[in-house]
Amino acid sequence: MPTFSVLIVEDQARFRDAFVHSLSNVRDIQLLGVAPDLMQGMRLFDQYRPDVLLVDLDLPGGSGIELIRHAAHVKPDCEVMVISVFGDEQHVLSSIEAGATGYLLKDSLALDLPGQLRSLRAGGSPISPVIARRLLIRLAPASAGVAMPAVHDPSMGALLEEDAIALSEQESRVLHLAAKGFTFDEIAQFMSVSSHTVTTYVKRVYRKLHVRSKVEAIYEARRLGWLRD
Repeated sequence: MPTFSVLIVEDQARFRDAFVHSLSNVRDIQLLGVAPDLMQGMRLFDQYRPDVLLVDLDLPGGSGIELIRHAAHVKPDCEVMVISVFGDEQHVLSSIEAGATGYLLKDSLALDLPGQLRSLRAGGSPISPVIARRLLIRLAPASAGVAMPAVHDPSMGALLEEDAIALSEQESRVLHLAAKGFTFDEIAQFMSVSSHTVTTYVKRVYRKLHVRSKVEAIYEARRLGWLRD
């Protein structure tokens, strides 16, 4: 398994220690450093240019969102995992808009952190279930019965961005199913295609919408008017 590097930025010692312990002696993860505040986090990020940034939001010296924006500017291919006590919509969406690709709550730290980071590095977007549910309810409220979502009809509304690239019928169908909360494996079953094919459609959607995660894709498609309730 390819090795990737991680930088931790967390102000609370007990969480820092827990993260370090979880990642120590993991053969495919290289822990580059640990920072207790925003300023040191910025400095270490510029020094090491990690593959993955593990960051809290409430940091001495400022918000972790500043560091997320900085990371997106300095090293756009860096994956950013937020681990925070804040699970409200404002913090979550602000983090995603800044460039975060994963978001976990600290009260769910009985998680497999190396596994979550591997998933993030492989192109996934690990999100605590309670947050994912809130976002899906907000972005794509489910109807009383779970039905097969219809393919986007252009008459439903004009695009809000002139340079947006339209999705194909299959890409649109994948996006609608994802917005309803179905997993990619479930979507593959619904569409009678392989999981690899669904992943290909997903990557195309990300590229067309200029996003890096499922949550971002749903958010952007909702903003463009490509998803309906």
